[in-house]
Amino acid sequence: MAHAHSSHAEHDHAEHGHGGDPGLAELLDLDGVVLRDYWADALTWLRRAAAHLPRARLLDLGAGSGVGTIALAQRFAGADVIAVDQDEAMLEHVRAKALDLGLAPRVRTVCADLDAGLPDVEPVDVSWASMSLHHLADPDRLLRDVFAATRPGGLLGVAEFAEPLRHLPDDLGIGRPGLEDRLLAALGEQHAHDLPELGADWPSRLAAAGFTVLEHRTFRIDLRPGRDADAVRYAQLWLARLRHALAESLDGDDVASLDLLLDENGPHALPNRDDLHLHGQRTVTLARRD
Repeated sequence: MAHAHSSHAEHDHAEHGHGGDPGLAELLDLDGVVLRDYWADALTWLRRAAAHLPRARLLDLGAGSGVGTIALAQRFAGADVIAVDQDEAMLEHVRAKALDLGLAPRVRTVCADLDAGLPDVEPVDVSWASMSLHHLADPDRLLRDVFAATRPGGLLGVAEFAEPLRHLPDDLGIGRPGLEDRLLAALGEQHAHDLPELGADWPSRLAAAGFTVLEHRTFRIDLRPGRDADAVRYAQLWLARLRHALAESLDGDDVASLDLLLDENGPHALPNRDDLHLHGQRTVTLARRD
């Protein structure tokens, strides 16, 4: 991998590039909507930890569609937030959201490949990297760059995950039970080759870069949204990406089951089901430059 992207959602891992991919922006935005409690808990924790700081300038690393950028701007009143991503289309999406919410004067975007190093920015007080560091070929270099750019006492929050969220019950009433287990196993094989940093020991990596690790917290996600339209759309987009990325790795029965779930006019379509179960966990490591 030679790029960092995907603000806050593991869902882009089915397809690592996202240039010109409007479906990914929608998926990432829905991550912020459907998993609003996780986002609120994680960023409120970060905000409270930064209560003693001037909080003049924040950095969102691998900002994607800007879920974290906007949430940071809303929680850190008066602070400037710099969203960094390699995808200009995503950054345009961030700018549009900031404008709509009256946050444009405090949100700035920088188009940059983080594998080429942190772009020149003014010293920052708080940085946030959500599901982006593991996309880098050399995340340790970026962490050192962020350390150097952070004011003494400043914070860095790193959000990651062990595996993608699950959406489906084991027995769908169609095909063989365990469809999602097999999908995630096939995705895991791709990750083993394409994302060697996935599942890294981020507290140790932060410490090696010079930060003092304050806390490593697990946030559990366990939602049964029924036929909530946002949750259904979230699942549709994710499973459609898996269908595209993994078709050659799956047997015909599993592809057929996916097609039934994604056929909006069929009886087994996701909007007609009430058994979605979103569950998993994300971790956030909070570190400080002393």
